[in-house]
Amino acid sequence: MGTLFRRISIMVPYIWLLLLFLLPFLIVLRISVSVLEYGSPPYIPQFDLAAGWDSFIDSLGMLNLENYVFITTDALYRNAYLSSLTIASISTLLTLMIGFPLAYGMARASDGIRPILLMLVILPFWTSFLIRVYAWIGILKPEGLLNQLLLTLGLIDTPLTILNTNTAVYIGIVYSYLPFMVLPIYATLEKLDYSLIEAAQDLGCTALGAFWKITLRLAVPGIAAGCLLVFIPAVGEFVIPDLLGGSETLMIGKVLWTEFFNNGDWTVSSALAMILLFLLVVPIVLFQNAQAKATERQG
Repeated sequence: MGTLFRRISIMVPYIWLLLLFLLPFLIVLRISVSVLEYGSPPYIPQFDLAAGWDSFIDSLGMLNLENYVFITTDALYRNAYLSSLTIASISTLLTLMIGFPLAYGMARASDGIRPILLMLVILPFWTSFLIRVYAWIGILKPEGLLNQLLLTLGLIDTPLTILNTNTAVYIGIVYSYLPFMVLPIYATLEKLDYSLIEAAQDLGCTALGAFWKITLRLAVPGIAAGCLLVFIPAVGEFVIPDLLGGSETLMIGKVLWTEFFNNGDWTVSSALAMILLFLLVVPIVLFQNAQAKATERQG
């Protein structure tokens, strides 16, 4: 009975991945190699699993890759990918610069204050993501709260143009995904043995040197996890650039939405999604392999 229960427990996550990741992945992959057809559905599949395994194998040699060729040769899609990667990278760096001091301060706070600080970090999740992004429109618009404050303080003479720019997109992404950076770093720093820092200082190391050689290096797993949790969703972000960004803000999430809903081109939008998935999964797999080898060397 115990062996059966363990096997079922092991199978549950695999079944979950099969139903919620592998099957949708195969459906999108199938659509991405289909031929566009204005009808219902708006594509003609190139192979059919129901036709039998032999028919499926024969059809693999006739897959339609024109969608992928079209994406790689069209400047719009290349620029959208590059712009998304750039915005996501800068946003991740800004989130790290803000999130690490917050996580460090939380980890060094007293035991009585830590739960309160942790609750304040998680508190934004109690409000709808869409409402929180909409709130930034009222803050960043020319007659919004930020410009009114700066004008009242005499720091500016005319309202700043922040809304509908890339700056507003950076602000929205950093604000929305900051908890995803703070929490993993805090979880790592909370377990840190600070007696190591005291020992380093007793041996003549400066406070900055001890922080660089001990605290920062031991926090690398949390930093890496936080960067991945911010970078991955930021690359494919749609809501923030659509609401806070301008017409010149080009991100692959907006392009994919336009192709799917406005143009009705399911095949190209599916190919866009597959390329985006490949760009994100490959670095993650390489990073995990590097982390596993580093853990083996340390062990």
